[in-house]
Amino acid sequence: MNPIKFCKFHGFGNDYIVVEKNELKEISDIGKFTKEICHRNTGVGGDGIALLEKLDGTEADYSCRIINPDGSEAGFSGNGTRCAVAYLHYKHLWLNKYLKLKTQSGIKNYEFLERKGNTFWYLAELGKPKFDLPASPVFNALLEGKTYEPKVVSVSLHSDDDEYISFFYVDVGNPVACFFVDERIESFEQFAWRKIGDEVESFTQAFPERTNVVFIKNIDRQNIEIRIWERGAGETSSSGTCSIAAAVASAFFDYSDRKVNVHAEGGITQAVWREDDEMLITGRADLAFCGEWFEN
Repeated sequence: MNPIKFCKFHGFGNDYIVVEKNELKEISDIGKFTKEICHRNTGVGGDGIALLEKLDGTEADYSCRIINPDGSEAGFSGNGTRCAVAYLHYKHLWLNKYLKLKTQSGIKNYEFLERKGNTFWYLAELGKPKFDLPASPVFNALLEGKTYEPKVVSVSLHSDDDEYISFFYVDVGNPVACFFVDERIESFEQFAWRKIGDEVESFTQAFPERTNVVFIKNIDRQNIEIRIWERGAGETSSSGTCSIAAAVASAFFDYSDRKVNVHAEGGITQAVWREDDEMLITGRADLAFCGEWFEN
């Protein structure tokens, strides 16, 4: 088998291995391949792979599939797709300012902003958020016999320190459960957010296809801070979808403006939820390295 060529990029530390589809023509099980190449000890290491394919331009210019490190497929990834678009620019496969990318959750529009060395900046238009709850035993029972108004799903949970956090659901291409951290909690490390994230992600009675989880602290009208637990990947330093979900949730409750800086451990993503409901994020993708993968 010929070696598989790839490049590894990251968006604020959220790293993806970008591969062109024709490189995998001899791979029969993409999930198994992804698990192996994303392994942090025995593989390249990554939060997933971005699989690119050239299209005819009628509907979109390229397609991009995002495969999680556990082998499952994501509907979308803000950082993953940005890494894929940066790969196209880096490889001189697409040098136009604008690009339409087909994803599992629809067509996304990317605008190239600038390149500094091997750092690429893009503005991405991601579509409109959806607030309908997934069909599941838990939510079906919750709504049985009740008049359901989307956008008003909120519950409270306790942290290990007996503090309260609130939950809000939104689909931004990926499902995201948003938890607002009580203002009395000064640090994320004061409660077991990783444990909560892990349990909520895999609570399939509520989320049959699992869910991303984001924890939000409001700093002021223009700034929020988040911690991220991603479906199929676990804790990550950044996430485009979780960043825009946090921005939408915060603006919906009027905790912040519709344009905010989202502070994650990996860096700051600029997120906008426009008055016409369109979601936009501005962020970077950095080249880590390129290489070849040899299948055993």
